[in-house]
Amino acid sequence: MILFRPHTGLLVCLGLVLGCSPQNKQEPEPPNVLILYADDLGYGDLSSYGGEIRTPHLDRLAKEGMRFTHAYATSATCTPSRYGLLTGVYPWRESRARVLPGNAPLIIDPETHTLADLFRSSGYRTAVIGKWHLGLGADTLDWNGLIRPGPNDLGFDESFILASTNDRVPTVYVENDRVFGLDPADPLQVHYRENFEGEPTGAKNPELLKLRPSHGHDMSIHNGISRIGYMKGGKRALWQDETMGDTLLQRALGFIKKNKANPFFLFLSFPQLHVPRTPHPRFEGVTGKGPRGDALAEMDAMVGAVMDSLQAWGLDSNTLILFSSDNGPVLDDGYEDQAAELVGTHKPAGPYRGGKYSLFEAGTRVPFIAYWKGVVPRGQSEALISQVDLMASLGEVIGKPSRPRDSEPLGDALLGRSHTGRKNLILEAMGRRAYRRGNWALIPPYPGAAITPWGPDIELANGDDYQLYDLNSDPGQTRNLAGTLPDTLQILRREYEALIN
Repeated sequence: MILFRPHTGLLVCLGLVLGCSPQNKQEPEPPNVLILYADDLGYGDLSSYGGEIRTPHLDRLAKEGMRFTHAYATSATCTPSRYGLLTGVYPWRESRARVLPGNAPLIIDPETHTLADLFRSSGYRTAVIGKWHLGLGADTLDWNGLIRPGPNDLGFDESFILASTNDRVPTVYVENDRVFGLDPADPLQVHYRENFEGEPTGAKNPELLKLRPSHGHDMSIHNGISRIGYMKGGKRALWQDETMGDTLLQRALGFIKKNKANPFFLFLSFPQLHVPRTPHPRFEGVTGKGPRGDALAEMDAMVGAVMDSLQAWGLDSNTLILFSSDNGPVLDDGYEDQAAELVGTHKPAGPYRGGKYSLFEAGTRVPFIAYWKGVVPRGQSEALISQVDLMASLGEVIGKPSRPRDSEPLGDALLGRSHTGRKNLILEAMGRRAYRRGNWALIPPYPGAAITPWGPDIELANGDDYQLYDLNSDPGQTRNLAGTLPDTLQILRREYEALIN
């Protein structure tokens, strides 16, 4: 079934019932909340942020809502960012918050009060649909039985998820603590160190591949694509990469429709633009930028389909929509899909340096859009805001105060009532940290390779000395001022060290 097309004319947004009359304005009633979360989408990827690829539905969301220009993911990689968003705690405080294998145990303690708990305790119906990548179960996980703990133990009433990423095994959906569609007569086995006897791999059987790896990603093969990790069995439950967008969209729309008469919170976590990029054939070639660009067009159309449905069901004026990305962009991240060759003059990182994995700005500065019809004004905000702030900020929006350790209550900034954000922010990338305050970016010394050694050719910001950049005059971080502004350097160092200790 075709659920959406590349150029349908509708937008993804959220609206709120105002609960007031023209004669007597009041605070609006708490809205439905929909978080749309992209994967590996850079600051410059959307056309509303200067990109060359047409993203009309997201652009309408930005035009009719508030477009933030100083918004950050908490980390330059996916697992830590998701940890920070759902807990309101910096991921560098949790040693397990790193890029996880597909069979990793859940890294959020079920006793933790999460963003989903915040909404559920306020009478909302809650769901997560799409990429998870925060671990599942305990140390000994049986994929053929009940998979606990998981999202349903963290405040989500419903879940339909990818256990980790689309390039890692197992390549199955997990619905409410069980592998979706699994045949008990064909048990699913997963291992991350040893292959199962007789199972082909991308390394040994390249003739079976329709998409070849560029580095790594050469283990178990499914759907003509080799992945990270080894898998056997569970054939009936395996997903089809090209229809993943349709599957997740159908689930998201089903949840919204089912709960349209009640308040709901939906965390819709797109697998796009993560590798392997396998857009539905409807989107192949529509951007001229290869599978990465086409996957972006597919995600944009999904947003349009959600917006169409919200309007059709009378929900577009009582739903708050937030759109952002888990980290910055990457082109070659493991497969020969010509992302680097076909990018042309499109700049996924925008004016910034680095990308995914990096402590430079492009690693964590991402698009961030807030839309709430009739409540969030149209415009642009330079307020410094982080995804770690969503828990405290959304708590303010729905009248349920919550203050996790690192989450700041910026509800007024989120709704465009104020352009004042947080004063400072600590960012993370693969165990390394950087400090952001005002126009200043401070990067402590870190040993190691200057550029990612495994393929993407992204500058990591590693170096032997402190780096200090004025982002107002030098957004591309080309001039290290640490040697010429020693007093400023020392002030920022003291602030940073006080915050991490």
